[in-house]
Amino acid sequence: MIRINVIINDNRWHRHIKNLNNYIDRKVNKLNSKSITKTKNLFTCSLLLTDKKEIKYFNKKFRNKDRATDVLSFPFNKKKDFKKILKNNKEIYLGDMIINLDHVRSKKSSKDFKTNFDQLWIHGLIHLFGYDHIKDSDYEKMSKVEKKYLGIINVKKVSK
Repeated sequence: MIRINVIINDNRWHRHIKNLNNYIDRKVNKLNSKSITKTKNLFTCSLLLTDKKEIKYFNKKFRNKDRATDVLSFPFNKKKDFKKILKNNKEIYLGDMIINLDHVRSKKSSKDFKTNFDQLWIHGLIHLFGYDHIKDSDYEKMSKVEKKYLGIINVKKVSK
């Protein structure tokens, strides 16, 4: 089971999604109803909803990249340790995600705000489960999981 703790650092988010906590809870409940984790563990993470200035700060501080980005994920556990942690702990803290409101709003596509937002938090969540997209083979694996999750919450993945 997955639980996401939402932290809103920019009130402009409420202009786009009135009750963000309920919105995320409904989407996560869909994921949980399909037992996507295939374990009895409780996975928790935090989701910070902020703006380009703050995400740029975190990107510089933790990744040494002096620019704003759309989403950041900071896994709490190393990928190589995840199976051991999964076996030994009922409750597992996955890590933290940060999403940039300004990026979600500025997407120049026909998708709406909620679709853009869903794609970003799902992408971030999958990173917290240990997936990445550095190599082409890793990208394919991650993309497959992302499409599955987005399908469950009723969002079609659009290629970048």
